[in-house]
Amino acid sequence: MPLQMNKDVFITCAVTGSGATQDRSPHVPRSPKQIADSAIDAAKAGAAIVHCHVRDPETGVPSRDLKLYREVTDRIRDAEVDVVLNLTAGMGGDIVFGGTDAPLPVASGTDMVGAEERVAHVAECLPEICTLDCGTMNFAEADYVMTNTPGMLQAMGRMMTDLGVKPEIEAFDTGHLWYAKQLVADGVLDAPALVQLCMGVPWGAPDDLNTFMAMVNNVPDDWTFSAFSLGRNQMAYAAAAVLAGGNVRVGLEDNLWLEKGVLATNAQLVERAVGVVEGMGARIIGPAEVREKLGLTKRAPV
Repeated sequence: MPLQMNKDVFITCAVTGSGATQDRSPHVPRSPKQIADSAIDAAKAGAAIVHCHVRDPETGVPSRDLKLYREVTDRIRDAEVDVVLNLTAGMGGDIVFGGTDAPLPVASGTDMVGAEERVAHVAECLPEICTLDCGTMNFAEADYVMTNTPGMLQAMGRMMTDLGVKPEIEAFDTGHLWYAKQLVADGVLDAPALVQLCMGVPWGAPDDLNTFMAMVNNVPDDWTFSAFSLGRNQMAYAAAAVLAGGNVRVGLEDNLWLEKGVLATNAQLVERAVGVVEGMGARIIGPAEVREKLGLTKRAPV
């Protein structure tokens, strides 16, 4: 299909993620206050959506602690700056096998829990959006598998729909997008859906433009999509996503650098993305327009 550039673009900032980046940059936030402050700064810089994980405040190790999610949520909602809150629901599906000669029992780092526990913080905090990783894949390290079975996705997807929280479908490969469309066809997720095309994450879809356009061309016409790539290609994909008709994600979850040798903050990455988008002749839209576009209801502070 011919490209149709998006003229009204929203930016998502992925604030901290669950990767082992906490000791690679002093700007990666750890505590709920640091995460919330970084999210608020990103919103001031032009992000309409902030996508948040939580971490152990002392070690920086990724966490699923409900109290940490509650504090991040409350701090962001109490802020003077408006922003759409997007909480991850990707954790709790991690298997680390014991190596090629003895894969079982599973090794340290495995975190496999049931659907209700994986969505517990979503039920507790009721963000406007939460993520749903729509497939299983070998994920970067040798023996780690990101595990999301069809049954698990059906259960989690129904819970999110029943809670009134819009899933952001995370598609790391073409099969993930294929199954997301099946979830909508089966009535598990509502249409039109929201999808994030996750490019360049080993070992999912590579971030070459042919693969990217194959993903884009398989997004239903009435869905809304964003896209990102990792590291040095983050800003290039901001431009590619807009040109292909989508929206933009940047942030320290995906890239630590502003330029060679210069570590970034989330706000700086958002500011750079704003410059890219506006330089292409598009307009940055804010949280109110995003809510209208996606059919979201703003949540008041608890």
